[in-house]
Amino acid sequence: MKIGFIGLGNMGRPMARHLILAGHDVTVHDARSEAALEHLGLGARWVDDPATCADGADVLITMLPTPRVVEDVLLCGGAAEALQPGALWIDMSTSTPAVARRVAGEVLDGRGVRRLDAPVSGMARGAEAGTLQIFAGGDADDFREALPLLEVLGDPEKILHVGAAGHGYTVKLMINLLWFCHVVATSEVLAMGVKAGVDLGVLRSALLAGPAASHFLEHDVLSILVDGDYDDSFALVLACKDLGLAVDLGRDVGVPAELSALVEQIFRRAKAAYGDLAGEMSPVRLYETWAAQDFRLPFPAVRAV
Repeated sequence: MKIGFIGLGNMGRPMARHLILAGHDVTVHDARSEAALEHLGLGARWVDDPATCADGADVLITMLPTPRVVEDVLLCGGAAEALQPGALWIDMSTSTPAVARRVAGEVLDGRGVRRLDAPVSGMARGAEAGTLQIFAGGDADDFREALPLLEVLGDPEKILHVGAAGHGYTVKLMINLLWFCHVVATSEVLAMGVKAGVDLGVLRSALLAGPAASHFLEHDVLSILVDGDYDDSFALVLACKDLGLAVDLGRDVGVPAELSALVEQIFRRAKAAYGDLAGEMSPVRLYETWAAQDFRLPFPAVRAV
């Protein structure tokens, strides 16, 4: 299959590689030409602009950092206009239904070009391993056609068709929002507990044994407890972008997003303190400061929980 792939960042780079290794005819484009060196070595073709990347493609996949970049690539960059009737655009970015509607309304509608929104979860590790979770919105027949490609990129058990066009974007924003809430809530609980004198390992064990246990507390926070790793593979500036989109969605649908807005402000405080490129779990560092200790446990003790 002829695939155009635009966006070779931390997530898109391994995703495009998987498609090449699966035997597809892949053409790539990115704002940075050096991002494609690995792919060219595997047989991909480089093009200098989005329109050329989309021209002649059976499927165009975009994996871009913000809704504005998605819109710029598809409209200003000419990718939408270059797609031929019958082609399928799969946007795997964390974007918004409004952007996709604008692209469709201005260019795609009436030309026989189809679209799916299929954002992903699983971080850079999942992209590297080809085990991403994928949440697709759009026509069911288009989803079934795209499924073999999606299974190259994700865990077949975690590739879901979640409804109509735009629903994939919404589900992804809700997943990110809940995860970011876990970051803040868990950090606050650990900070208060240890500042009150409870041993960190004992506190975590008690929380995991109780009704408020979570995947975040059991698994995700280990990167900090064991390695002091705040996950630089996903920058705080992007986390704040996603939180802003989620809060905007709440306003658009008439649901008060008071907790979400507070979590967004804590993430923005961390971004101001540690920089745009600090890892997405850097808000934990704020609570470590307030607790007057780093949240660290010896590796064997963590695994024994």
